[in-house]
Amino acid sequence: MSNEFDSALTYSSYLAIDELLALQKPLSTGPEHDEMLFIVIHQTYELWFKQLIHEFFEAQRALESGNTHYALAILGRIRTIMKVCVAQVDILETMTPLQFNAFRGFLSSSSGFQSAQFRKVEAILGRRDSRMSSHLPPEVQLEITEITSRNSLWDSFLDYLQARGYTLPHEVISRDKSIAYESNSLVQDVLLTVHKQDPESSMVSERLVDIDEGIQEWRYRHVKMVERTIGKKPGTGGSSGVEYLASTLFNPIFKDLWEIRSRF
Repeated sequence: MSNEFDSALTYSSYLAIDELLALQKPLSTGPEHDEMLFIVIHQTYELWFKQLIHEFFEAQRALESGNTHYALAILGRIRTIMKVCVAQVDILETMTPLQFNAFRGFLSSSSGFQSAQFRKVEAILGRRDSRMSSHLPPEVQLEITEITSRNSLWDSFLDYLQARGYTLPHEVISRDKSIAYESNSLVQDVLLTVHKQDPESSMVSERLVDIDEGIQEWRYRHVKMVERTIGKKPGTGGSSGVEYLASTLFNPIFKDLWEIRSRF
């Protein structure tokens, strides 16, 4: 009976709680009280990035198979996860600049810029820039190259529209997917028709706008959190800190969906 109990699946063993709780390893002397918060928040971000990658791939499968209702559900889940990511910034902002500086030196060359998973999220969303992964390990660079060689989430949406009978520009549909998509007036014409005549497809497009807005909101909150913590100082790992992060602001992912707003 004892052996059966020992081998039974438990909450702790299923979730690998012991291993999970052993992953927080502060490096500062003491250690400094706030380093634990910094580690837990960023490890949590990485878990959410992992889930986002999982959900984005599923959303692409749903779109490319024409499963509207499932795609809406998954895209809605992604937007909710993005809201959680934004909310975590509130927790980080409870840490003052002095509290962060007490252990910042122990971070050495590590930097959020090195998050391979966030680079994968960007690649799925359509970023096509070899520089985005040039600082990462070779095996990770290959994984990101593989992602950028196929459909982005936007391309999956365009395939979804084409399967529903909409005629999209050949040069857009058949283009080399490793090259970044540029906004297209002919695609925008189709999107306007979608909004006027196809409520289901219109709902999908609005879910994409929700996600785009969520990513932009997270970027903005992240920039302001970093600025209030380290000001204009360079980031750890040699990054330019706030200067680089600010350059990513107000750069929408699904540009066509924003540009049609002035044409309604």
